[in-house]
Amino acid sequence: MQTNIADTGLRHTRTLYLIAALIAIMLWSTSFVGTKIAYASFPPLTLGAARFAIASVILGVIVAVRREFALPARRDLGMMALSGLLGTTMYFALENIGVQLTTASSAALIVASYPAVTALLEFFFYRTRISWMRGIGIAMAIFGVYRISGGAAQQGGEHELTGNLLLIAAGFVFAVYNFATRKVVGRYSMATVSFYQTIAGTIAFIPLALIEKDQWRMPTTESIWMLLYLGLFCSVAAFMLYNYGLRGLTAGTAMALMNLVPIFGVALSITVLGEALRPGDWIGGSIVILGVILSVREKKKPIR
Repeated sequence: MQTNIADTGLRHTRTLYLIAALIAIMLWSTSFVGTKIAYASFPPLTLGAARFAIASVILGVIVAVRREFALPARRDLGMMALSGLLGTTMYFALENIGVQLTTASSAALIVASYPAVTALLEFFFYRTRISWMRGIGIAMAIFGVYRISGGAAQQGGEHELTGNLLLIAAGFVFAVYNFATRKVVGRYSMATVSFYQTIAGTIAFIPLALIEKDQWRMPTTESIWMLLYLGLFCSVAAFMLYNYGLRGLTAGTAMALMNLVPIFGVALSITVLGEALRPGDWIGGSIVILGVILSVREKKKPIR
């Protein structure tokens, strides 16, 4: 009886981890459209700096209200700073510029390949065993991205291809961010980890934003609301939920939920922005999703 109760408790806990990561992915899937709308007033690097400056303030308030402020050990603080530079500054600098150059729907489809990228890097970094099925899945996901980028080169022009390549590079950065974050999420609260990550990322974003000083203009009301949405929901809420999910999931499993990004991201791109998918996008996106499903098949990770 006690064993059954314990097993039930573990399943419920694992379900909470999955739900948290799922909500985070759904919020992130709206960010492509939100970013496109915010570009009416903000250039990409400035948008990133402003978005995470807002997130830093919100996280600071959360940490203060919950009385969770703590100075991490020097090694952990360094790891939080590193993961902040990766997951905030580098990733969103690449993503924001990439989204500006390509379509929101193509961006959502490319992001769907990130779980396969993570699985591949897990093999190189941690010598994680890759079965033949996972190997096929990774290869399919990479080929699907190639199909999407190939269509962009033929029909969307050089700028769209460049945007897609930047988004692919962002996938490798985000995979490394996952590995760095897993080293500290079990020792500190989610608010504390996210706070230090975001502070580090915002500080690094400021000099990048100054590069675009000549492009600054008075923002529209719609852009300001979208900036606030990106800062509060797509940054603070999503990252805290995702970091919480990483406590009980491997990076590959957590990122498997990225399968929902193309579904919601493309739907919003078509509905809100009026974008249309090319045949290559449909084919490449389908291959990516199928490849990711195969590449993230794994045994459940024991909860420690």
